[in-house]
Amino acid sequence: MLIRLLGAWVLMALSVAIHAGGLSWALRWLRRRGATPALFWQWTWLFVHIAGSVIVLHLLEITAWAVYYLWGGAMADLPAALYFSAVTYTTTGYGDIVLPQDWRLVGAVEALTGILMCGWSTGFFFAVVTRMFDAGNRANA
Repeated sequence: MLIRLLGAWVLMALSVAIHAGGLSWALRWLRRRGATPALFWQWTWLFVHIAGSVIVLHLLEITAWAVYYLWGGAMADLPAALYFSAVTYTTTGYGDIVLPQDWRLVGAVEALTGILMCGWSTGFFFAVVTRMFDAGNRANA
């Protein structure tokens, strides 16, 4: 049990590293763009781009957890592991596929990690919206 929880901690750290790297890249990308977009469709495209990038980060993190479940024998195949990981990470929790009893705390750590990473993504979106609002106010001043 302790070894599995150590593995869950490593996966939590990996998820944080993936997210930090991806959002840092997104910040650099936003800064390189220079001037802030002024038109509705420019902002819309920016949000679509950010949403797509953030979803890729989450999918990478979900995949890492799924591989751990598969490697550890908690799931029979990769599609089941990916599905279980996705509904756990997002805290949907359908319950149609469950972990063996000695793996259940690992699933809980994944759910907590998913909540944190989704919250971080939400905060990032909020920061971009704040930037958009501030840019609009400066342009109208």
